Amino acid sequence: MFTARRRVRLSDVDVHGRLRLDAVARYLQDVASDDVAETGWGAPRHAWVVRSTRIDVVAPFRSDEQVTLATWCSGTGGAAAGRRTSLDGDPGGRIEAESVWIHLAPDGRPARLDPGFLGVYAAAAGDRRVSTRLVLPELPVEAARAPWPLRLTDVDVLGHVNNAAYWEAVEELLARSGLDASGRLHAVLEYRSPIDLGEPVELAEHRDGEGLAVAFVVSGSARASAVLRV
Repeated sequence: MFTARRRVRLSDVDVHGRLRLDAVARYLQDVASDDVAETGWGAPRHAWVVRSTRIDVVAPFRSDEQVTLATWCSGTGGAAAGRRTSLDGDPGGRIEAESVWIHLAPDGRPARLDPGFLGVYAAAAGDRRVSTRLVLPELPVEAARAPWPLRLTDVDVLGHVNNAAYWEAVEELLARSGLDASGRLHAVLEYRSPIDLGEPVELAEHRDGEGLAVAFVVSGSARASAVLRV
């Protein structure tokens, strides 16, 4: 298990003081990067891209100033690994997250996990297996569409839109939906294929009384899909 602490910054919360999902995604990304950097499974020899992330807000972060993150390998696949992360705030906020990461070789292609990785992480993973299979619908039913202009700051060192930037769009639609985001939330985001700067992206959105479904569409094809429930 790898642990770290982060201070909740002004840029991490919404107008009501709630810790936003895109900030949570950055925390997850940062603590995962710190973990693999410590064990030798980080850059530049290894790269990891997110296939899917589930975020369960069990107790909302509101006045929390510090967050403690505990993360461990929750399972393995041929070229993928699961990562579970628990986030605990100082007054009592709590979030549980689960991500599946695909391991890439320096040439950018998926690379199998070798005995060196298992020597570090197998004890935590046990015999649990993870899958990179996607389960969310590609496009929401009866979805309305609107452009989602990309910004230079959305792109990371791999040249693609960073996973946390997708959660910014989800937060934007959540704010417009009228849903009460002040309590428990369940959200899943699956990444089908990368989006590059300059591509014309549309957000396809469908709302109901308990949540929303979102797809990030380029040339008629969904590059990522998300579902959020309150």
